[in-house]
Amino acid sequence: MILAGSPFVSGQNKSVDSLSRLLSKETKNSSKLDLLSDIVTIESTQNLKNALVYARQGVNLSNKLNDKNWMPKFNEMKGRIHANLLELDSASYYFDKALNGYIAVDNKKGQATTYFKIGWVHKKKGELEQALELDLKALRLMESINDKLGIAGATSRISEDLYKQERNEEALEYAIKSIEFCKKNNLETELVYGYTSAGDACMGMGNFQDSYMYFDKALSYAKSIGFNPMNLCDFTNNLGNALKRLGKYDEALVQYKNAMKMAQQTNYRNAITVLTANLGEINLLKGDYKEALKYQLETIKFQEKDEDISNLTENYGHASTIYEKLGDYPKALEYERKAREIRDKTVAIESDKNMSKLLTEYETEKKENTIAAQKLQLAQQKLVQWLSIGVVALLLSFLFFGYRSYRIRTKTNQLLAAKNKQNELLLKEIHHRVKNNLELVKSLISLQSAQLEDSATKDAMIASQNRVQSMGIIHQKLYQGDNLGSIEMKDYFFNLGEGILDTFNKDDKVKIECVMEQLELDVDTAVPIGLIVNELLTNALKYAFPEDANGNISISLTKSNPETLTLKVSDNGIGKTIGLAPKGTGFGSQLVQLLTQQLNGVMKEDTQNGTSVLFHFKLNTAA
Repeated sequence: MILAGSPFVSGQNKSVDSLSRLLSKETKNSSKLDLLSDIVTIESTQNLKNALVYARQGVNLSNKLNDKNWMPKFNEMKGRIHANLLELDSASYYFDKALNGYIAVDNKKGQATTYFKIGWVHKKKGELEQALELDLKALRLMESINDKLGIAGATSRISEDLYKQERNEEALEYAIKSIEFCKKNNLETELVYGYTSAGDACMGMGNFQDSYMYFDKALSYAKSIGFNPMNLCDFTNNLGNALKRLGKYDEALVQYKNAMKMAQQTNYRNAITVLTANLGEINLLKGDYKEALKYQLETIKFQEKDEDISNLTENYGHASTIYEKLGDYPKALEYERKAREIRDKTVAIESDKNMSKLLTEYETEKKENTIAAQKLQLAQQKLVQWLSIGVVALLLSFLFFGYRSYRIRTKTNQLLAAKNKQNELLLKEIHHRVKNNLELVKSLISLQSAQLEDSATKDAMIASQNRVQSMGIIHQKLYQGDNLGSIEMKDYFFNLGEGILDTFNKDDKVKIECVMEQLELDVDTAVPIGLIVNELLTNALKYAFPEDANGNISISLTKSNPETLTLKVSDNGIGKTIGLAPKGTGFGSQLVQLLTQQLNGVMKEDTQNGTSVLFHFKLNTAA
């Protein structure tokens, strides 16, 4: 099994500890953003969980400063980390935010690199046509700014797209294009990926000796120019694949084990899943079927959970073979059927036609643009001669009348625009001041709680601090957004969850997911719902996961019809014991009940498997 090119770049040489010390002493916000970026880049190659903590700080600081250049960069970093942790929903969310941010500031390179990463997510989901379309978009952008490194990277990715579609001859052509381009322009880093793409294509063609040659070049070259352990893990896995296909099973097993050590060392979840599959397959080929089945079922469990459609076909097939070797024919038939069903979905004739069409359109577009540019240049030379005479005459006749009309329209429009802008700025300033005042209240509560020794009182103060924060985020979103009358709730829940995780210092233990589409609500509805979610998240983090246990919390908010909102907050924690008195003061539960009544809602709680709280709110009669 092959690792898809991971969506991160190599790190720097400075140590995280020294940068962290500089960050703690730095007072200038612009310098803090630079330091956070460096730390995230390094930690992304060493420990993804730590990288996520620093990336979250970068997102929060750039949002607070409303720095439109840094905001998309940190969103792209955060999406990249979620992608490598195979948290694809979260990755897509942050990549979309990054792309919109780059478009807003016309950063074409940022748009292109984000298209690469969104395409990677599509590949993991088996959506190959969408991936190719995005990689071609990225290639056009890189060509428009003459970014040679980006052009080489795009060409390698297109080769990978074709390889995934089993169009191996075309994949090899694009890989060789990338290799030649990299050598011509001294692009050492992308040359490694060009060799990798060529190795994949040769693997698909059954030319395993050439595949081994290309993969060996990629790994050796990557080591010589100082690639990080996460990248080396990918290249080592590839070399193991080639050795496996050459029948050198013992050598392949050594490479897979070396790669697994690097993956576990860096907490590289994507690679751990892939290498578990490869260890299963190599044990199958060596005839150790019981050991192979253990690895294979673990792999399938990972991939079904992550909806990794692109690799499930292969591993269902391996599981079927193992069960057949063990004499369990019903299970063998079951997994063969699963493999066939997924294969039919991902390798469709229509998709193949569409991908051919996309490539043809790109190549044709390049030729047509060259011809059109030449024709246009000739036509323009003639046209300019005639237009020069005509324009002078027309300009003199229209100048007088146009000037008078322009003065009248300009004066009217300026009056209207000034009035509208003044009202908009006034509203934004109000929300900004409310948010600042809430920040001040939060800081005062924090200072007060720091002086307290009684744990119960201190917990109550922290809870109040989080309630103030949930309202502050609302007003921050209002003055930073384009719509002054509504809040986008999915984005709000992400920010709220991150703030509460920081409060309880559980960033690396508990994962908060927003399983919902984007949804905008008016302020009067968003504030009470935000407070309800704040209470439920706080309660879950305090009681659902004792002794620093790992866990997941899920939030969903849907609008089934114009009058009804459905909110669900659930966790996979220890749940509640029937008959046991509630913990804490009970104020949070009372607040949730009051807010539910305010929105004319009903609440239902289920504590069988963890805790799940479901609300239905009637918007048309809300208080």
